[in-house]
Amino acid sequence: MWRGLNYSINFGYGAVRGIRNAFLLGCLATPVWADPVVIAALGDSLTAGYGLPQDQGFVPQMQAWLDAQGAQVTVVNAGVSGDTTAGGLSRLDWTLTPDVDGLIVALGGNDYLRGLDPAVSKANLDAILAGADERGVPAMLVGIVAGANYGPDYQAAFNGMYPDLADSRAVPLIPNWFAAIQNGASARPGTMQGDGIHPNAEGVAQIVTEMGPAILSFAETVDAKQ
Repeated sequence: MWRGLNYSINFGYGAVRGIRNAFLLGCLATPVWADPVVIAALGDSLTAGYGLPQDQGFVPQMQAWLDAQGAQVTVVNAGVSGDTTAGGLSRLDWTLTPDVDGLIVALGGNDYLRGLDPAVSKANLDAILAGADERGVPAMLVGIVAGANYGPDYQAAFNGMYPDLADSRAVPLIPNWFAAIQNGASARPGTMQGDGIHPNAEGVAQIVTEMGPAILSFAETVDAKQ
């Protein structure tokens, strides 16, 4: 015990200087938030957390991830199971309440499952992004990657609408919601619910880890614009 105390006395100045430098570096590395940021996640069952305990859905897991990064961000769950891009557009006005600073648009999965015309889906997504822009709310887009079950033309049109909109509207894009858990054309074992459509809690955790940095970067951009 005394030997340790003597070490602290003999090297006290260096230790204090090291602590001070580490503190300064930590301050430089930690984002300084101008104000708390509120981001609404406008989506479908993937956003809503279908089939999962309340604290294991996408929004609560993403909130926990952001909290662990020290981000002053609140994510609002604006996901409705079964919603299409048209449904999301119809909910835009009451989603963008005055306290919402940013918008994540994660729609299109149900359009694909129903085989809806990608041109119509694209127009709906474009209207959502335009509506957010008109209200001065920054937005980002999260895409879904379609398979070939409706043919190559449908697949190309559907998959192309997300990067096209991201370019034309100058918004950040996460190209594929399922990228973190995909293994070729299927999901990795142990990451999906029994329906084969929705990720389980472990799958969501992997998705959150993959998407988190992009969403944090978006939140920092929103904060900088406040």
